[in-house]
Amino acid sequence: MAIQEEKRISPMGGFAGLALTVVVFLIGLALIVCPAILLENDEMEEGVFGILLTAGILVTVAACIMCAGFKVVNPNEAMVLSLFGRYHGTIYESGFYFVNPFCMTIYPKKGEAEEGSSFLRKGSSVPVVKNVSTKISTWANGSQKVNDALGNPIEVSAIVTWRVVNATKAVIAIDNYFEYLSNQTDSTIRNIARLYPYDDVDDRTQDVKTLRGEAETIALEMKEELQKRVDDSGIEIMDVRLNQIAYAPEIAAAMLQRQQAVAVIAARTKIVEGAVSMVEMALDQLSRDNVVDLDEERKAQMVSNLLVVLCGSKEANPIVNAGSIY
Repeated sequence: MAIQEEKRISPMGGFAGLALTVVVFLIGLALIVCPAILLENDEMEEGVFGILLTAGILVTVAACIMCAGFKVVNPNEAMVLSLFGRYHGTIYESGFYFVNPFCMTIYPKKGEAEEGSSFLRKGSSVPVVKNVSTKISTWANGSQKVNDALGNPIEVSAIVTWRVVNATKAVIAIDNYFEYLSNQTDSTIRNIARLYPYDDVDDRTQDVKTLRGEAETIALEMKEELQKRVDDSGIEIMDVRLNQIAYAPEIAAAMLQRQQAVAVIAARTKIVEGAVSMVEMALDQLSRDNVVDLDEERKAQMVSNLLVVLCGSKEANPIVNAGSIY
């Protein structure tokens, strides 16, 4: 597809064009009124009067046509012009201008949002604007249900910040750049999100980037991918941020239990490691300081008691032995 090269133009100022239009209109009016006065005083022939009258009418009509050449460009807007079906140029500077009166403004396409579109609410229309807005725009991409790298259904959404940097491409190369950007955003987020697991819940994902743990890195990847997709539409993607990442409702409870189980196992592992270290330290210190001489059976009993006390989930209730240890 051939991409239209942009041509930035700086037309005549609107007030200069207004003055020119008034002059032309006054000339036309003079060509109509003055010959009529001269004809009434028999100072002009009817043939010459007819010629001047016709010229006056044509000049007046031309002045009226010139009124169609006044254009207003607001700040942070761009106006794309066509002349007899061909691209004429684009105005980026805000102000009041006078252009060729036969130039037509190419407005952004107006259409209905597709059902389920995340850019617009269901059934709403694309914003109606006369010119192409170059302001920075931000919207929250709607929540999408996708399967992550492990096949788990998740819901993910993102906030996209963008602006139009080439108004010519936005209205000529793309049929409707609002819906085009919305669809490309949905597709990009869906395709990138399914490449990564939601979280490192098992050994397969220990050394892999996850949506929950590497959200900023993955969002940057989404931004780069989305920029490639919309390059031909004259749109610049300034930022992409993941807004929501969560398991789908149908598996959220089960995955929560799974995460809790993993957390409990990890905590218990740390507790056991610490308890074993403390028991070993206690036995070594008792033996080194000759506090008590324990045989293997008594050592095993002591280790068992200490592990129960240190690893138990509830506070231990001590029993005092008032008799002989043997």
